[in-house]
Amino acid sequence: MRCILQSEAAECGLSCLAMMAGSRGLDVGLGELRRRFPTSLKGARLNHVIHIAQQLGFSTRPLRLDMEDLGKLKLPCILHWDLNHFVVLAKVGKSRVTILDPAVGERKLSFAEVSDHFTGVALELTPSAEFKPQKATPAVTARQLTGPVRGMWRALAQILLLSVALQVFVVLAPFYMQWVVDQVLVSADRDLLTVLGLGFGLALVLQIGIGLLRGWSVVYLSSRLGLQWMGNVFAHLLKLPLDYFEKRHLGDITSRMSSVQTIQRTLTTSFVEAIIDGLMAVVTLGLMLFYSRKLALVTMLAVFLYLGIRAIAYRPVRDRTEQQLVAGAKQQTHLLESLRGMQSLKVAGEESQRRSTYGNLMHDTVNQEVRLARMGLGFNSASQLVFGIERIAVIWIGATLALQNVFSVGMLIAYLAYKDQFAGRMAALIDKWVEFRMLRLHGERLADIVLTPPEERFAQPEAPPPATTRIDVENLGFRYGDGEPWVLKDCSFSIEAGESVAIIGASGCGKTTLVKLLLGLLPPTQGSIRIGGHDLHKIGPRNVRPIVGAVMQDDQLFAGSVADNISFFDPEMDQTRIEAAARLAAVHEEIAAMPMGYHSLIGDMGSSLSGGQKQRIILARALYRHPKLLFLDEATSHLDVMKERLVNDAVKALSLTKVIVAHRPETIASADRVLVMEQGRIVQELRPQAAPTATEAMPA
Repeated sequence: MRCILQSEAAECGLSCLAMMAGSRGLDVGLGELRRRFPTSLKGARLNHVIHIAQQLGFSTRPLRLDMEDLGKLKLPCILHWDLNHFVVLAKVGKSRVTILDPAVGERKLSFAEVSDHFTGVALELTPSAEFKPQKATPAVTARQLTGPVRGMWRALAQILLLSVALQVFVVLAPFYMQWVVDQVLVSADRDLLTVLGLGFGLALVLQIGIGLLRGWSVVYLSSRLGLQWMGNVFAHLLKLPLDYFEKRHLGDITSRMSSVQTIQRTLTTSFVEAIIDGLMAVVTLGLMLFYSRKLALVTMLAVFLYLGIRAIAYRPVRDRTEQQLVAGAKQQTHLLESLRGMQSLKVAGEESQRRSTYGNLMHDTVNQEVRLARMGLGFNSASQLVFGIERIAVIWIGATLALQNVFSVGMLIAYLAYKDQFAGRMAALIDKWVEFRMLRLHGERLADIVLTPPEERFAQPEAPPPATTRIDVENLGFRYGDGEPWVLKDCSFSIEAGESVAIIGASGCGKTTLVKLLLGLLPPTQGSIRIGGHDLHKIGPRNVRPIVGAVMQDDQLFAGSVADNISFFDPEMDQTRIEAAARLAAVHEEIAAMPMGYHSLIGDMGSSLSGGQKQRIILARALYRHPKLLFLDEATSHLDVMKERLVNDAVKALSLTKVIVAHRPETIASADRVLVMEQGRIVQELRPQAAPTATEAMPA
């Protein structure tokens, strides 16, 4: 039974079901389960896991039991773990229990350790009559992972030809020793020695020149492939829907991106070297058979023995590598979160606790690396032992043949050179075979990015923005996953073009989610959103966004100047438009008072600005676009009354459609119409004069 690690932060239940299905012959895959049964960041409850298992054709039997009854369960089965996690119980031994944990991999725990985590709830799954096994989907191809890459095959062919040319000199080198020993030393022919020395010296110079050209070609191909490939992956990453990023840890995404470099290095340098090693192994084996079949058989036995060792050890190495990647991703996530949340850490005085946690994660990563290194040392030792014994046996048998006048001394020396080349090439070829098989691990991790459909996969490729900005919402419903409560349900309303509408309601009633749906950041579970008469998700959110400006609660600034952030790094930024947008956002005077004005640097995520300044610069960024449709989600929550009035008056004077989520009376009063939201639907429509405050709008 193979452990399947989760990709999203809260899909342990799906991972366990994928493992259980795979053990029964249903290789459905985690990606397919994620597509058919989406979950939210809150994860899946046991009844949701049972529902999915039944959809897959399993009969389910949930149980509550004590630790002493663990061995009575029908294995494998799913255990509820740490009150917020699911794992697979694979084996119960006399003193140890084997757990397949989707978060970290296979674990062998004592009964005491299991007792610390197991909540006493288990789920047995048995295939029912509806259960239909199916084979695994085809492996991810390199073309799917790389996207279009130009010039790769021509460069690879050039490197291959240069490598073959280099090997010609490698093949000829042992003849030099044979001719010197058998011809020069026996006949004392100094002239022949001079000719051989000059000839092979010239060949050495040519070999070095070809080697330099080949090395430069490899560097050129690697850099070119890396630029195109990483660019393709990053471009696809930016097209993924928002919930992809909300369900994953940042460190895990960066770890998956780093798999590009590993695969790229393997597909360039290692790929060519593997072909050359294979060709050279065939050539040197032919020469060895020409010299002596008996000696060649000894070397072949050693090669097959080493191949068997690596094949048997492949699965443990793969699992260790995967666990090391996961541990490294967790460490990276913790580091990035600590750096992003440094202010909170300082205020709470929790630096020591955070440091201790990071130390534990770092130790986990190092321990996995040490285990991998230990296995690598074991393989090196096995290789040295196998081929060392083989070399002793070959020299022994070869010397015996030389004593019997079957071999000359020069022939023995040449054969040993070819034998060493063959053994070295075959050992390297076996190692590269393992390396290529390991690519599937990196490919599966990278496939989580490149095979995830973009947010607009069903949208029109290029469509003009809607001519008008009237918004029609009909029976809109949304929830983050099956079994999750509805955030919005049967929500319907209309907003005329040019109208300013405020949406109010208690915290948690779905206002921000509604704005994200109107912006196309989230797909509706049911119902429709029409802008200018066009269905938002049929025309494609990207085709609507050129006429949209938005300020969300968690919007961020980027490292750069104030002007860069207002223009959103527009390569043809218009300084006049930048200043006009800043004036509308009531932040121009504060920017002008900065030491370098609009060229002042604001640091990572706007760290050098106050909360109110950040909010107004983000508003200026939205206004710089000259939008026809403006969404404001608590866009003035950090402003004082005077600044808020200035911003509201400026926004009110703009001739565009405005959707405003607000709690403060001053902002609500600036709207033409007020929609009161409660439990995910619009329950009341008011005019500002009759609109309640946010506190009054909250249900009793």
